[in-house]
Amino acid sequence: MKRRSMMAAAVGAALSAALAQSPVLAQDKPIRIGVPTAVQLQVGRDTQEAVQMAIDDINAKGGVLGRKLEMVPADETEKPEAGINAIKKLTAEEKVDVMIGGYTSGVTLAQLPHIARSKTIYLGVGAASPAITQRVKKDYDEYKYIFRVGPIHSGHQAKQVSGFISGFVVGELGRKKVAIVGENAKWVQDLVPILKKSATEGGADVRFTELFDTQTSDFSPLFSKVRDSGAEFMVVILSHASSDIFAKQWHDSQMPMPYGGIDVKSMDGDFCERIGGKSVSEIAANFAVRAPITPKTEAFFDEFKKRTNRTSVYTGFFANDSVYIYANAVKAAGTTDPEKVIKELEKTSYVGVTGLIEFDDSHDVKAGGKHPNLLFAQWRPGCTREVVYPKELRTAEPILPAWVKK
Repeated sequence: MKRRSMMAAAVGAALSAALAQSPVLAQDKPIRIGVPTAVQLQVGRDTQEAVQMAIDDINAKGGVLGRKLEMVPADETEKPEAGINAIKKLTAEEKVDVMIGGYTSGVTLAQLPHIARSKTIYLGVGAASPAITQRVKKDYDEYKYIFRVGPIHSGHQAKQVSGFISGFVVGELGRKKVAIVGENAKWVQDLVPILKKSATEGGADVRFTELFDTQTSDFSPLFSKVRDSGAEFMVVILSHASSDIFAKQWHDSQMPMPYGGIDVKSMDGDFCERIGGKSVSEIAANFAVRAPITPKTEAFFDEFKKRTNRTSVYTGFFANDSVYIYANAVKAAGTTDPEKVIKELEKTSYVGVTGLIEFDDSHDVKAGGKHPNLLFAQWRPGCTREVVYPKELRTAEPILPAWVKK
């Protein structure tokens, strides 16, 4: 009798396990999207909101393979240790099917071995260092799970900023003498040497370059050096540094030159208002504005504004696209099995918010032409924004700071 009971229990357990794996019950299990991001920053909030926006749309249409999607966020902050813990939580504890997120290149680079070890697909939407996807090309079998949907990597950004310098700063404003300043972060270290070389080849006279600590709160020594260099335009590369303090001190000291470049915090829709309008005339690169860049651009901006009452920063653009890209790959593969989904992701040709998303052989998003590009938008009186470069997408003529003569 005891032996019969044990056998019955074993059969029951096996039957339960089989039922748990059956196609019918599998359809009841949601596809889980892990979102590792810096949740305390707008880049993180917008990443989550944009992911949820796409999830709601897809779920309303029946989900993917008959399964609903759900989001599981994890705070990676801006520190490698926290970023690694976020990946471990999402993969080992939450058992997510895919991860969409990221922001800081240093954090993402620290996470890569843990992502690869988990064999979980990762679609990056924030970090720009070329070293991230170089891992894929160097060791495909180990790192094939890594893709970058956006932004375009810092090497591409350097070339496009140098185009802004030669075509706009030198070509239109007639300001040939420039200074290049930026925060001392991995992606900026990758970008600045390329930018300096390209800008010089494009006709600029680069008088001064310097990287400063991301915790800098007094920019007056830096501004003095820029003034002394004789620069007529200050090119900035900022992301983690305090752009708010930088803009206020630039305005209050009435620096005798305009400034612009890559300033991630200045992409925030409330940036100008929260610093009392002191960023007026700054020109900040972006990857999309509310304009007919693609058939999806204006609709994304309008829906995001309706849901949040704010304008998304760049991570939101790429996060929203990533959900659709992953969903399409799962449909094509007929499964969430990473090995099969990766093969479909590699075939991606998706018209997104910023342009056509396609991947190169290192799983990096292609840049230029019909693919994502940098746009340069200027803060205006009243804290509105207008595109001033490239010229074919210009929505208003550029202005100079009120105290700077033409």
